[in-house]
Amino acid sequence: MQDKPGKVGEFLEKDVWGTIKEVLNMGLHIGEGEKSIHITLGLLLLLITAFVVTSYVLKWLRHLLTRKMQGDDKMKFFSIFKFIKYFVYVAVILVTMSAAGIDITILLTASAALFVGLGLALQELFQDVIAGIFIITDKSLLVGDIIEVDGKVVRVFEIKLRTTRAITRDDKVIIIPNHIFLSGTIFSHTQNRDTTRETVNVGVAYGSDVEKVTQILLDCAREHSGVLKSPEPFVLFEDFGDSALLFALKFHVVDSFTTPNVKSELRYKIDKAFRENQVTIPFPQRDVHIYQNDAFQVRQKITQEGKASE
Repeated sequence: MQDKPGKVGEFLEKDVWGTIKEVLNMGLHIGEGEKSIHITLGLLLLLITAFVVTSYVLKWLRHLLTRKMQGDDKMKFFSIFKFIKYFVYVAVILVTMSAAGIDITILLTASAALFVGLGLALQELFQDVIAGIFIITDKSLLVGDIIEVDGKVVRVFEIKLRTTRAITRDDKVIIIPNHIFLSGTIFSHTQNRDTTRETVNVGVAYGSDVEKVTQILLDCAREHSGVLKSPEPFVLFEDFGDSALLFALKFHVVDSFTTPNVKSELRYKIDKAFRENQVTIPFPQRDVHIYQNDAFQVRQKITQEGKASE
């Protein structure tokens, strides 16, 4: 009875496991010694298993990273994981080739040189994609945000992995590479809140009633439907200019994208109100002094004598 477990173990080790090893070692065997190549059934099974495990691991990671994202953002990450999957598959194939006895040193050297060249050529592309990932994950930029890029105020309507698309106030589409949002300074009109404070500057003639000017400006702002009642508009007496007293009308609007229209309408109102109340917007004034030196007088005298001789 004591010999039976030993015989069973010996049977499993020599017969069953030995048979499995023989089946797994079946395949193509080329050469002998260190330079031999063995492409066996076990190696192929290992390769298939690695592919399946890699696919499930990547799907799990994708689900883990995108579980809190919206549908559109999830779709953007699918393409990233496809590229990652291809790179992992290439790595698995290389490891399998090395296990089969194939010398992959030359292949790795050539691949390294190729990847270095591609990395230098596509450096900006990689920066755009990485910036796009950061934008989507940390929500530093959202669809509908109003931002200022290169002196242009635009409204974002689409965020992709490589580029962000926005529309200008002239209804023109601008395509912004995403790396600009990481390397440059971007002014956001809506990141803090939906409302923004705007300004209309105006100058009046010296001697004008400044209290009356202030009241006129406030009335114009309060009567405009595009100006918010709260926070209330206010006026700043900014400076004594060269030709005018300088005032600034400050007010808040809901949509800063349409601010130029609001400012234009306010300027029409202010101009009309100033005319009705005899408030003057002065022209720039300059004093010009002409000094005639001796050289100028000599040239003038020569010219007069020349004309007289004729």
